[in-house]
Amino acid sequence: MKITSKIFTLNILNGLSLGIVVALIPSALLGQLMLLFGKNSLALRVIDMTSLAQSLLPAVAAIAVATLFHFNTIKTASIALAAMIGSGVAIPTPKGFVLHGTGDIINTGLTIAIAVGLLILIGERLGQFTMLVAPALILVVAGALGLLILPSVQEISEIIGLGVNQITQWQPIVMGAVMAVIFSILVVSPISSVGIATAIGLAGIGAGAANVGIVVTSFTLAIMGARVNPLGGTLAHFIGSPKIQMANMMRNPKLFIPTTLGAAIMGAIAAMLDIKGTPFSAGFGFSGLIGPITAYQATAQSAGMVSKVLLVFVILPLLLAIGLNYIFSQRGTLIAPTDLKLPNN
Repeated sequence: MKITSKIFTLNILNGLSLGIVVALIPSALLGQLMLLFGKNSLALRVIDMTSLAQSLLPAVAAIAVATLFHFNTIKTASIALAAMIGSGVAIPTPKGFVLHGTGDIINTGLTIAIAVGLLILIGERLGQFTMLVAPALILVVAGALGLLILPSVQEISEIIGLGVNQITQWQPIVMGAVMAVIFSILVVSPISSVGIATAIGLAGIGAGAANVGIVVTSFTLAIMGARVNPLGGTLAHFIGSPKIQMANMMRNPKLFIPTTLGAAIMGAIAAMLDIKGTPFSAGFGFSGLIGPITAYQATAQSAGMVSKVLLVFVILPLLLAIGLNYIFSQRGTLIAPTDLKLPNN
């Protein structure tokens, strides 16, 4: 099959999306649950395992991309090696390498794209020497290029972070609506919503609005695609991350219309209800219940806080998502369920 630029781009984005969800779901499902067991050794071990899974995101994403390109085992492993290097997830220290976070997701995607492009360019020219040459070649060339562009790519996130930080000075309700929209876009892009929130120290009402923007985006995309996606894929939107729809969002920009509208409404409501968050929770949304739990803890003294949290993180986003699905997909024809079909379903 001839690989066009469109197929190439979609395979990279789809594989990256799947890799992100696979690597992050263990922590989303088990992370907060294990915290309930305090210092229990088994619970701490599970937390360690889920943290390691997150740091292996570049390799997992590379495997997912390679699968979509139908590469063999050697080529797949070679891309995974390059992705781990180019992502910046492994930081060299005097005592060896230390894995930190998930690495830069944008740079992970670019490194994988370089590696895939090289393998397509080489084709079968290596013949019987593929096993000897391909791993070293892809590691050194794609991995090195990834490291070379990493500082410039990280600057993009820093610039975005500075811009987002300025919005926190606006009037609360307007700020809440805009912040929710920004994070609803970030969460389905290659840029890390958690990384941006942490980098700028986003807290208080701004963090709460960011959270609910992600939540309503998760529910909206899940419900709109529920007819063409399996139950597990539907639940993965908010239990894991709506970033699983990244490729579809890039291919069909019209999908941003309902999510942006829903995020603006929920962000304003969250600000009016004084829903708060922390730099750590702001980019997670519903995933792992981090957003709702943090919102409750941030204002636990307020009367009726449990009801507020349920209203803002479950009831209103769900009702709004159902309404948006009715307007744009059932009643209207702007969006078809197939626009949100996940790969490999």
